[in-house]
Amino acid sequence: MRKKVKFIMEFKKGNIDGIAITKLIKYLDERGFLIETFRNDALSETQHPQMSYISYTESGIGRGPHEHEAQTDIFVFLGPGNFKIYLWDNRKEKASYGNRMIFFGGVDSPIMVIIPPGIIHGYKNISKNERGMVLNYPNKLYAGFNKKEKTDEIRHEDKKDYFYQEFITL
Repeated sequence: MRKKVKFIMEFKKGNIDGIAITKLIKYLDERGFLIETFRNDALSETQHPQMSYISYTESGIGRGPHEHEAQTDIFVFLGPGNFKIYLWDNRKEKASYGNRMIFFGGVDSPIMVIIPPGIIHGYKNISKNERGMVLNYPNKLYAGFNKKEKTDEIRHEDKKDYFYQEFITL
């Protein structure tokens, strides 16, 4: 029997202001394929990446949920693997405050997702027995220049009485 979780806030299904999801185009030829993961001319100046990283996530494992106070994340889900992506709008000043979005991206549906500050986000590798890869191009350096600043992350993984438990246990 599943333990009943006390919810602090109820999020409702709906679009979230500032979230941009772009289907990526795979250009195929006899050599293989090419995918443009982002272009500076498609991003505002405040979204231009300051670093990049690749993460691999094991099958059935989730990352997050967490949010940033100032950082915008530009995630690219193109495979290997497929992911279920979760977003919760935690910005009280926005009309979409309290909305949540759940969608899929990865090898079966390559996408780029722009996630502004204040959006709680997490994703889970839903592939069977396949490690999944995610690219990220954040607009802030992790822990600042030379890693000498406070990290811009508000982590929610360990909050046992929050609605995020559904994400963590999926």
